[in-house]
Amino acid sequence: MNNSPESHAISLLVSNKPGALIRIALVFARRGYNIDSLVVSPATDEKFARMTIVANGDKETLEQIIKQLNKLVDVIHARDHTGEVMVDKELALIKVQCPIEKRTEVLQIVEYFKAETVDLTEDTMMLQVTGDSERINSILVMLNKYGVVDTVRSGKLIMSRGHATT
Repeated sequence: MNNSPESHAISLLVSNKPGALIRIALVFARRGYNIDSLVVSPATDEKFARMTIVANGDKETLEQIIKQLNKLVDVIHARDHTGEVMVDKELALIKVQCPIEKRTEVLQIVEYFKAETVDLTEDTMMLQVTGDSERINSILVMLNKYGVVDTVRSGKLIMSRGHATT
């Protein structure tokens, strides 16, 4: 079995009750795992919420974490989607140094990545970009030479394709 750390995208359907999030986070903390991103949103049925958690670690330990999550009263089901065909998207806001003489170059990068300019000052530009994590990492690499001032990322959202449930 491969025990090398890799990024795991885990979906959970949970009861939409106070305290559910802390009980789930404690399962990760007890195993010494850091949650890299966490997104919580209401499910179709308002009694439930859907969570997407991204964590890095070895597959064997994360399987144990998922087994523990599935034993929690608040968790309807938890599943690791690593390696599955699914749609994953993330949103990022990126503030980059952008003096007037560099604005055309930055706008070419914005256009290539189909990002959107959401704020502009005399010497900074704020961009909104959506896509998979690799796309967002790629635009950050391209913008680094201009001076990335700040970034905020939503965390990964995942959904299984076709009739498969997430």
